[in-house]
Amino acid sequence: MKKILTAMMLTATMAANSQTAGFRYTDEAFADIQMLRYKVEGFEKLTLRQKTLVYYLSEAALQGRDILFDQNGRYNLRIRRMLETVYTQYRGDRNSKDFRELTTYLKRVWFSSGIHHHYGSEKFQPGFSEKWLRQTLADLNYSLDEEIFPVIFNPEVMPMRVNQKDGDDLILTSAENYYGPGVTQAEAEEFYTQRKAVNDPHPIMMGLNSRLVKEDGELTEQVWREHGLYGSAITRIIDCLQKARPFCDTEKQQHVIDKLIEFYRTGDLRTYDAWSILWLKDTEDLVDFTNNFTETYGDPLGMKASWEAIVNFKDIEATRRTETLSANAQWFEDHSPVDARFKKEKVKGVSAKVITAAILGGDLYPSTAIGINLPNSDWVRKEHGSKSVTIGNLTDAYSKAAHGSGMDKEFVIDDATRQLINRYGDITDDLHTDLHECLGHGSGKLLPGTDPDSLKAYGSTIEEGRADLFGLYYVADPKMTELGLTPDAEAYKAQYYTYMQNGLLTQLVRIKPGNNIEEAHMRNRAFIAHWAYEQGRDKKVVELVKRGGKTYVRINDYPALRQLFARLLAEVQRIKSEGDYEAARQLVETYGVKVDPKLHKEILDRYNKLNLKPYKGFINPVYSAVCDAQGNITDVKLDYTEPYDKQMLRYSRDYNTLPDVNE
Repeated sequence: MKKILTAMMLTATMAANSQTAGFRYTDEAFADIQMLRYKVEGFEKLTLRQKTLVYYLSEAALQGRDILFDQNGRYNLRIRRMLETVYTQYRGDRNSKDFRELTTYLKRVWFSSGIHHHYGSEKFQPGFSEKWLRQTLADLNYSLDEEIFPVIFNPEVMPMRVNQKDGDDLILTSAENYYGPGVTQAEAEEFYTQRKAVNDPHPIMMGLNSRLVKEDGELTEQVWREHGLYGSAITRIIDCLQKARPFCDTEKQQHVIDKLIEFYRTGDLRTYDAWSILWLKDTEDLVDFTNNFTETYGDPLGMKASWEAIVNFKDIEATRRTETLSANAQWFEDHSPVDARFKKEKVKGVSAKVITAAILGGDLYPSTAIGINLPNSDWVRKEHGSKSVTIGNLTDAYSKAAHGSGMDKEFVIDDATRQLINRYGDITDDLHTDLHECLGHGSGKLLPGTDPDSLKAYGSTIEEGRADLFGLYYVADPKMTELGLTPDAEAYKAQYYTYMQNGLLTQLVRIKPGNNIEEAHMRNRAFIAHWAYEQGRDKKVVELVKRGGKTYVRINDYPALRQLFARLLAEVQRIKSEGDYEAARQLVETYGVKVDPKLHKEILDRYNKLNLKPYKGFINPVYSAVCDAQGNITDVKLDYTEPYDKQMLRYSRDYNTLPDVNE
């Protein structure tokens, strides 16, 4: 599981030219995107061995880029390559409206790894004409399959990458490429239900690394492995992992790489679990990484995983905060407000650290998480624990870039609340992320016999909501001050205000007029905020008040709000532990999906006057190996100056690992 940037002060505040100590954190902007850069502080202090390990692992993290494009839609690679050809070879007027619109469209396709929005899932509508594109391709003697033109230009064709609308066939109405043409939701659910072992104490994550297709009318899986689907990309990932292996600091990490290579070669999900256990128990190495099929947000059924990668090293000083939490994991489990039936009697293997990201890849690039907790297997968590990370240099980059936008003055109700947020916001944002990732996802347990996939399409939203509620409940606990994690008993109020404001108001800036909320993290924030607002309405715990025609959040009773979060956490844990699909559906559909059109218009109008971009993403640094005459690496240089378009074109050239069509 991963946590996406949520706090209001970070999600929607951005100065156009933020620069600190000579490092420029903001870069170009286009459409609804602001590009940022992150600083890899401390890389120069790594040993040559560790730098070399980072270099080869970073290469492995980039080799799977084409996999994600293909997972997000079966036409994406063909469309991206066509657009890149036009962008680099166009001989006409590059200042013309059509070419400028194509440039923006291509940058959005790069950012989202496909033709659908990375967050909202809706298809991009090109600002250039079909007639112009056809003529341009003819001039370049470039042949594009006729079936692709309506995919680009017809808004009715493949309109949503991931459709979550209740009552629809979620597979037939989604453009993702995890299921072949003609496969229905009912068929997919039945296929995997029949294959699940009854009462298996160690169930594999069924379907995680495959595409489900029909061959001669029969359903079958195309497994992602070295000599299977995506094999050419996986072979290159394996090659980079093998080059990295000799530079590991410990044999334990070498065993992690060996098991990962074994999984990539076999596609065996038992091996995947074995790799997960080795990985989560490797807590000694300074340099760490993930590189695998991991998160299931892109599958409307929440089963199949997108490919992602991150290379990082531990921030030793900042990790003291997360180590304090993990050392007290049993206390948090014991004092949780959930039913005792759903608590773990003994919390095992919880490790947590703050990391410095060195490279981002796959579904963590350019848009990325600020916290990660893995593995996702419930039985592995229960028996072996989990590893959690907070990505310190990314949250720092967001914070450094977030100055002078006017967002706080526009949406925070008064000066006293603004001062509260300015004083405590950064502290409680980081702490909530730590609680969410380090303890929230790892808390609780399923009752015996509960299918981990029983919540189906609502599983991701419920799980992210559960972790958020865990963090919200405990960020206000006196234990935080006792442990030295918050300065005083008032600090939590900054997190409560920004969370409620985001869930009720400001996250609406990410939604187009007329649309509902589709993305899992946005749905979980909405159902928490709206449920708490409605449940506390009679006592006016939280109010939406009007001042000068503008809507603001006002929290009148912070302790009462904490008790509401406790009640909801108890219910969400029950839903998860018992696999109560209908309760999950009712909770999400009632509180987490619908948007008030009048309020939405007001928020958009106010936000648009600030001239901000609601989405952020990162340009990666460039690592260059310095070699001696024998080809041995003698140093690794780091550069932050590569422009966004040059980086994407270089990736398309140097990490061109898959053909146009992958079947």
